[in-house]
Amino acid sequence: GFQNLMRHRIRNILLVCSLYDLYIFEEDGRLYELIRNEYQTLRLSHSPEITRVSNGKEALNILREENIFDLVITTQHVEDMPVTRLAETIREMKLEVPIILLAFDNRELVELISGRNVNLFERIFVWMGDFRIFLGILKYLEDHLNVDHDTRIVGVQSIILIEDDIKFYSKFLPVLYQEILYQSRNLISEGINLSHKYLRMRARPKILHCIDYEEAWNYYDKYEENILGIIADINFSYHHKLDTAAGIKFAKAVRKRNQDISILLQSNDPENEKAAKNLGCAFLLKDSPNMQQKLRQFTINHFGFGEFIFRTLELPDVGRATDLESLEEQIKIVPDESIVYHAERNHFSNWLKARTEFWLAHKLRPRKVTDFNSVAELRQDLLSSLREYRKFRKQGIIWEFKKESYDPETDLARIGGGSLGGKARGLSFVNILIHNYQIQNQFENIRIHVPPGVILGTDVFDDFLKENDLLDFAYGANDDAVITNKFLEAKRFPEEILADLAAFLDLVTVPLAVRSSSLLEDSQYHPFAGVYQTYMIANDHENPLIRLNELLNAIKRVYASAFYHNAKEYIKMTTYRIQDEKMAVIIQKLVGTKFDNRFYPTFSGVA
Repeated sequence: GFQNLMRHRIRNILLVCSLYDLYIFEEDGRLYELIRNEYQTLRLSHSPEITRVSNGKEALNILREENIFDLVITTQHVEDMPVTRLAETIREMKLEVPIILLAFDNRELVELISGRNVNLFERIFVWMGDFRIFLGILKYLEDHLNVDHDTRIVGVQSIILIEDDIKFYSKFLPVLYQEILYQSRNLISEGINLSHKYLRMRARPKILHCIDYEEAWNYYDKYEENILGIIADINFSYHHKLDTAAGIKFAKAVRKRNQDISILLQSNDPENEKAAKNLGCAFLLKDSPNMQQKLRQFTINHFGFGEFIFRTLELPDVGRATDLESLEEQIKIVPDESIVYHAERNHFSNWLKARTEFWLAHKLRPRKVTDFNSVAELRQDLLSSLREYRKFRKQGIIWEFKKESYDPETDLARIGGGSLGGKARGLSFVNILIHNYQIQNQFENIRIHVPPGVILGTDVFDDFLKENDLLDFAYGANDDAVITNKFLEAKRFPEEILADLAAFLDLVTVPLAVRSSSLLEDSQYHPFAGVYQTYMIANDHENPLIRLNELLNAIKRVYASAFYHNAKEYIKMTTYRIQDEKMAVIIQKLVGTKFDNRFYPTFSGVA
């Protein structure tokens, strides 16, 4: 699963540089703060810690004494020894730590590159005045460290970048990472719940930076089925010699094996655009003033980060999809020619891979148009696969309620933020066990499942009390009837929550149980069984507004029960205070049988 991805992370960096070099890096603020803020902006977890030393002796001592560093970044200006000597000594110490040289564009760098010591460093970067180069360095290393495992486990996609110009890749790599991370972050809004969204960020496409033909081809040959696209210079080393057409040769070799893969060729020479276009490749002029804007457009259009635009050979736009739900809706109605056009080119699976929907992408990829008797059969297979996958990925998970994708027969979803409370947490855990261990169909003629419904998070409870100024009253009142009436009279309820509840009732027209799920309920040593209230509502009135009002009244009664006399007295006997308690609410379909105009629950009781 996604939780097993990105096992190798750069968490501790040893920075070896002079005080003046550090001043240059930190011109706009403290380096650690700048990096941390960038990580937060891009929703990346665990920004690395940085330890700085100014000379080689300090660096070697701390490396010997503290085996905590995942990366050494050094400038050329090491006070007491040449930087090459520092790198050699670290290698002699048999420390498996990558060493990056972050240099300045000067004669010293030219001399170092022309010598034989380049291989002492994992990569050489040039400081271009932007602290984001540190982000590029860290992500470059993490991607190379994790690509084999992550590709093998879930099929994470990779983008091959071929560029040997140190100055250019020092500027371009941070820009490319920013774009990929930005686009991936935009896509996490399609996640099932918050945890699922952030886990999906671990599966974002990796960037495999290569400096020659052989390195790039090794990656392509190894991960061919998982290469999302290629961005390549045209002039780089081929068979250990500089070749002014190496990028063209690489693109031709790839095209022989995959006609549909997206390739962007880059060059300082506009004359190369024609050769790129002849191969069906996009072209970007390296010194273009709007390079980043064009790069962004390319990643959106060709790497699957943007909308899925349905086309035909004659028409450039016959429909658009932004997520799985809208993809399913469009597949139902677009012309047959569009279905065939995209299926023949693997566009569906490529778009899904960019969204980290690997299971579905791998299911669709091997299928060919010729495998089906008709386009109608192909269309139906696509729709069935989408429905099956959407149902599969929600199994055992409490996801955020959306009317468009909610299945009232199976789904347990949440409305509002905050905690789900103890009882809902227990139901969620049982739900996971049922699906993970395939318990639901283990007994003949019996289907074991958690009844579907929605859960109001504790933030809704907090907002309700605040908007109606009920908190002080609730803490001080002792008469249960007075508390109930006061809560029922409260007029304000969070508007977006009302909209979601109304949408839920549009889908569900059977009797409902409205159940308490407080923070403390069903805890290990204080079960709170029978302390709070549960209400049942018929939910069968022809007027939807009356049904909504009945549901709101039941929710308010559950909220009120958090402050009843018995509840307050019970809490006094525990180590908690009434102020520690918050109430979530479970709204579940009742399981039972209808006879005439009455509904009989199958069974009920207090455990």
